Amino acid sequence: MTGRLDGKTALITGSDSGIGQATAIEFAREGADVAVHYLHDRAGAEHTRDEVTRAGRRATVVHGDIADERQVEAMFDEAIAEFGALDVLMNNAGVDASGVEVADLDTETWDRAIRTNVYGAFFASRRFVRHRRDQGGHGKIINVTSVHQEVARAGGSDYDTSKGALLEFAKTLALEVAPMHLNVNNIGPGMVLTPFNQQAIDDPAYLEEQVQSIPWKRAAQPAEIGRLAVFLASDDADYVTGSTYFIDGGLMQNQGQGA
Repeated sequence: MTGRLDGKTALITGSDSGIGQATAIEFAREGADVAVHYLHDRAGAEHTRDEVTRAGRRATVVHGDIADERQVEAMFDEAIAEFGALDVLMNNAGVDASGVEVADLDTETWDRAIRTNVYGAFFASRRFVRHRRDQGGHGKIINVTSVHQEVARAGGSDYDTSKGALLEFAKTLALEVAPMHLNVNNIGPGMVLTPFNQQAIDDPAYLEEQVQSIPWKRAAQPAEIGRLAVFLASDDADYVTGSTYFIDGGLMQNQGQGA
């Protein structure tokens, strides 16, 4: 490890498992203290906390529903009280596609995806920007979107729309906070072996079938996303803003093959 995040503090939503958990561990290994957030899986959040402290960094666990702005405010209050300030926000928590086509999609399911994936990032980013403004500027916001911010799927309108919204949200916010030298970027993963893809983790035959459309013929490990997030959170990325970094084994390059 190179200590690229020495002295930094980060809040990572949904860091009780998957990409968020792996990123928290990678951040700690690079020198950051981490506020670990969860909604349902407290045991998972405590495991993340233990891994962060094992890496020699401080950690605190915060709870809340990111779709509820009051709970988001409380999460930030708790994290800032613990660390004094936050330098990095990673909007990672979210819900997956329902698999239901538009004609049969109920409003409650649609609202759940939009409120969690879009409103959650908005509530957290708004509070973070205000906090960094009070601190004199600077800071990093990283949104975990998906290849599906651009690649559509039947049955994925709720999820795909929410991730597409984060594309424009990041680009707009990046312009607004540029005078503060605050960076805003997206990470767009392809297939990653997280609880979102539990079937692929549990069933090697299913996984083998699914990766055939990926040029590298494998899914990503969560830590690979975490290491990209380390770069975007570090001083090495100070001139990077308003961008999406796809990490997909070439999946998006293969979408037009055979057309």
